[in-house]
Amino acid sequence: MEELYAEYNRYIYHLCLKLTRNKAEAEDLMQEVWLKVVRYESSIAEVDHAKAWLTTICMNTFRDRYRKNVRRSKHIANQPEGLDVSLLDLIPTDETGTAELLEKQDVSVMIRHKISELDAIYRTTIVYFYVHQYSLVEIAETMKVSIGTVKSRLHRGKQRLKDMLMEDVRTREYVVIA
Repeated sequence: MEELYAEYNRYIYHLCLKLTRNKAEAEDLMQEVWLKVVRYESSIAEVDHAKAWLTTICMNTFRDRYRKNVRRSKHIANQPEGLDVSLLDLIPTDETGTAELLEKQDVSVMIRHKISELDAIYRTTIVYFYVHQYSLVEIAETMKVSIGTVKSRLHRGKQRLKDMLMEDVRTREYVVIA
């Protein structure tokens, strides 16, 4: 065992240093490698190529440490210093607040009102597509027009709806232009 250590200690250290790129981590990794070698000392007699065996132990130990650190980092959040608010309070909840629900209802009502003001062909096409979620083919068959006509009516209907929303002072603040 002592001969093995004397012959390969520098090699293992340099390999650990190459893997970790950090002197302190390399020393920790090297210590773990030699602990495993001591643990499996009874297997040394069966090893034909000691350097390859030690390299394998070193590489596997490094991979294990890396995987362990990755797993740990997924579950632990380091809270920045000076942050008064708990990190958990910064995570949005799945539940929608009352104010948000009311705002969504208001927007929904405004949009439905504006859709009702559209010409019948555009209104019907938009309702079929967005409310009833018909496919373009289904809309074309129902309205007895080509798919190209359905596409152009959807495009023009959306553009007119957007223009109507932008013209209305009450709805302009809810319209987001992308």
